[in-house]
Amino acid sequence: MFLTGNDLAALTLTLKLAAVSTVILLIIGLPMAWWLARTRNPLKPIIETVIALPLILPPTVIGFYLLLAFAPDTWLASSWQNLFGSSLAFSFSGLVIGSVIYSLPFIVQPMQSSYERIPQLTLLTAASLGANTLDRFFSIILPMTRRATIAAASLAFAHTMGEFGVVLMIGGNIPGETQVLSIALYDHVESLAYDKAHAIALTLLVFSFISLLCIYAVDRRHNLRLRHAQH
Repeated sequence: MFLTGNDLAALTLTLKLAAVSTVILLIIGLPMAWWLARTRNPLKPIIETVIALPLILPPTVIGFYLLLAFAPDTWLASSWQNLFGSSLAFSFSGLVIGSVIYSLPFIVQPMQSSYERIPQLTLLTAASLGANTLDRFFSIILPMTRRATIAAASLAFAHTMGEFGVVLMIGGNIPGETQVLSIALYDHVESLAYDKAHAIALTLLVFSFISLLCIYAVDRRHNLRLRHAQH
């Protein structure tokens, strides 16, 4: 019960997709979470709802509308084609965009909650001492929310690893190009190759378990440090 050559290629593509998507999610999601945590804009509930939609919408619904948006005759797809010379539908770039949209709440929601717990007085004090926005982020905000950031990034990475509906709708099943591990698993089950399906399922299961174990370990270590500091 070992991964085949095609399955290893799917694993490599899945890891690449998860890594690229997580980096983009952090770049986009952290400022978005900070803005939501501090703004009083009346549109905030609507924006929060849109961000949270992937949590309850069937992945195929998101994938379907993205597939329509990626059609060659749309503004988005034609602009992408002119800029990069490639299509969005059934491509790795399309998978990345879909993954970022699908996993966005896993970054924004926990980070927003974490940012909301930062005392405003702490930031005002730092600003009064001459710390600019970047100084406050790297010297105060990031250290205070490091645990939440690691947990959010780990969840987003693991969530992307297990995507199926979205990536199948917008990427299809092209070995070496858009066939991620979850789709390769589906292929093996369809062809009744349960030994190969077991190998992929076990790989995803072990990876998910280790990811969650690491998150809980970091959380436990943080709590122990807090208890020691209090004593």
